Amino acid sequence: MHPLPSQCPVCGGEIIVTRIECRDCNTRVEGQFYTRSFSQLTPKQMEFVETFIRLEGKITRMEKELNLSYPTIRKLLHDVIRSLGYEPGGEEELDNLTPEERQQILNDLDSGSISLEEALKKLKDEES
Repeated sequence: MHPLPSQCPVCGGEIIVTRIECRDCNTRVEGQFYTRSFSQLTPKQMEFVETFIRLEGKITRMEKELNLSYPTIRKLLHDVIRSLGYEPGGEEELDNLTPEERQQILNDLDSGSISLEEALKKLKDEES
């Protein structure tokens, strides 16, 4: 069985589902059904999401598992968010922190040596 394509392979238009069928009893329902948002993801994005969920959203573990940097993981996450039809927003950019400083805060949070509140405060204090 193949995954549902998110776009028409000919013109790139939106795909709609017009028939669903039960494998067990062969019941068929026809109509026009919208697909869930995750069908919009590429196979590579879906693999990223599955890894993200399996690792409980811990970016430090994602870095190790995927052998990618923190900024790359964030970029991939933002790409997934955009593919789902949302715009990443509300997050504060951490331009004043070096990747090493950000990583140390995340490592401290992951190891439990600082609380979430302490990590957020450190990140926000560095932005000012």
